[in-house]
Amino acid sequence: MDIYQESIKLHKKLKGKLEIKSKVKIKTRHDLSLVYTPGVAEVSNVIYKDNSKAYDLTMKNNAVAIISDGSAVLGLGNIGPYAAIPVMEGKAILFKEYAGIDAFPITVQTQNTYEIISLVKNIAPVFAGINLEDISAPRCFEIEQALQDIGIPVFHDDQHGTAIVLLAALINSTKLAGKKLTDLRVVINGAGAAGTAIANLLLCVGHDKRICEPVREIIVCDSRGIVSKSRNDIQNNSWKMQLANITNRKNIEGTLADALDGADVFIGVSTGNVLDGKLIKKMNKKPIILAMANPTPEIMPDVAMEAGAFIVGTGRSDFSNQVNNVLAFPGVFLGAIEARAKVISNSMKISAAFALADYVKKPTIDNILPSALDHGVARHIANKVKNAYFDEQKLLKSL
Repeated sequence: MDIYQESIKLHKKLKGKLEIKSKVKIKTRHDLSLVYTPGVAEVSNVIYKDNSKAYDLTMKNNAVAIISDGSAVLGLGNIGPYAAIPVMEGKAILFKEYAGIDAFPITVQTQNTYEIISLVKNIAPVFAGINLEDISAPRCFEIEQALQDIGIPVFHDDQHGTAIVLLAALINSTKLAGKKLTDLRVVINGAGAAGTAIANLLLCVGHDKRICEPVREIIVCDSRGIVSKSRNDIQNNSWKMQLANITNRKNIEGTLADALDGADVFIGVSTGNVLDGKLIKKMNKKPIILAMANPTPEIMPDVAMEAGAFIVGTGRSDFSNQVNNVLAFPGVFLGAIEARAKVISNSMKISAAFALADYVKKPTIDNILPSALDHGVARHIANKVKNAYFDEQKLLKSL
C-alpha cells in the first residue's frame, strides 16, 4: 500500500482529523450554571462593556481561522471547497501540535474576492488570527491587503510562510557555500503567490534595510518564460508588472534556461520536473537548488546532486532539507497572538526567518533547516516574533 492509499484509509477510519473537546466537565447543575445559563450571562455583560475582555474570557485568545476557497490547493489546483477540507484539517492539527493553537478549517463556497473579504471581516470577532490558505493569485494578494485593518493578524501562509522558510534555508545555505546573500543571482520559477512573496522578501521590498539584506539580482520565470517589462502578455496584469518592475533589472527575455545561465540559486515554486541536470550545469559554482513543488519537485535530489548541485532542498519530508511552511506558521502565529499584535509586520517576518536559521547550530549540506518534527522550533520563532513586535511598538511610540 503506497502513502496515498494509506492516507485514504486513515481518513476513512477517522472520518476527519479534528474534534472539539471541552475544557470543562459538566456533572452537576452547578457546573451547568457556570458554563451556560445563568452564569454565562455575566461573562457576556463584561465583554459587552469592553470587547477586549473576550481575549481573557473566551476562546478568542487562542483561536485561528484557516480560510480557503480551494482554488489553489497544493499542486492539485482549483479543486474547490469540499476537496480542500482534508488539507485545511491537516493545517489545523499542525497548529495544535506545534503551537498549541486551536485552529478551525473554514472552506467557503465562493471564489469571489469581495465575498471572501466580507466573510472574514464578519467572523473575525471570535478569532485571534486569520490564516489564508490555498487561494489563487492574484486574488490572494487583494484579499490579504484588504484585511490588514481588521484588528487581528491576517497572514497568507502560501506567500509569507513559504518566503520565511525559504529565506532561512538560503541564510544557512550561503554560509556553507561561502557566499553572501547580497552577492546572489537568484532564479525563481513560479510567479504566483509564493514566488512573488519570495521575490519581495529577498529584495527587501517594503522591509527595513537595516535588518534585511537584499540579494543582488532576481529573475522570475512563469510558464511562458522570463517575466520582463517588455512582455506584451502581462501589460494588463498589475501584479506581474509589479514583479517585473522589481526584478530582472537588465530586462532580459527568454526561457528558464536563459535565466539560469550564471545563477547561484534556483527556487522552484511551480510544477514538477521542469529542471534537469543540463540546466544546473549552466549555473554558477556551488549552485543551491530549492525545488519546492509538491508532491513532485522540479528536480529529484539525486539527479540534482549528480549534476553538481551543492545543496538541494525540497518540500517533501522523505528527503533531506525539507523546506516546508510548517517550520514557520505555528511560531509566527504563536508570537503574534501572545503579543496581541494587530498585524504580522515585515520585521516580524524577517525575525522569524533569522530565528529559524539560527535554530540550526551547526548547519550541514544535508541539514540546513530544523526537522519539521522538532517541537522546539515554534517556541523559538514565537519569542523572536514577539520581541520584534514589541521593539516595533517602542520605536513607534518614540517617534
